[in-house]
Amino acid sequence: MWEQVKKEFDEKVVKISRVSKKTKGGNRISFSALMVIGDRKGRVGVALGKAPDVLSAIKKGVRKAKKKMITVPLDKGTIPHEIYLKRGAAKILLKPAPEGTGVIAGGPVRSVVEVAGIKNIVSKILGTKNKASNVYATVEALGQLRKKDESK
Repeated sequence: MWEQVKKEFDEKVVKISRVSKKTKGGNRISFSALMVIGDRKGRVGVALGKAPDVLSAIKKGVRKAKKKMITVPLDKGTIPHEIYLKRGAAKILLKPAPEGTGVIAGGPVRSVVEVAGIKNIVSKILGTKNKASNVYATVEALGQLRKKDESK
């Protein structure tokens, strides 16, 4: 009777924050949601949605993330080469791994890597513990990857 609708992208909520702002009439409460979306075939996007309620913040984050999609070059389920990136306080190290290793990554990096479709990778968060900074640094690192046959 009910048909299951298959979504185009996998969506993951990395972090939801309750934000309170002091105003003349009292406190205004809103929410921000850090969203990661991907098709598990090499495309991934990340964005921060802000709204008065959680559901609207998530929807807004997904809508923004779709506009900021990047394509990740995949090489047999892993990344083509090792990359180290420093973005602000975040330091991320991503290494390709042989078949069967799986995803060895911390929370924020794991959520980005899984929705991107990378099946074997080793990573390490070396800088800050801030989830948002680490997610943005991971996406930037994946965007800087080049295929093995491409010359610089």
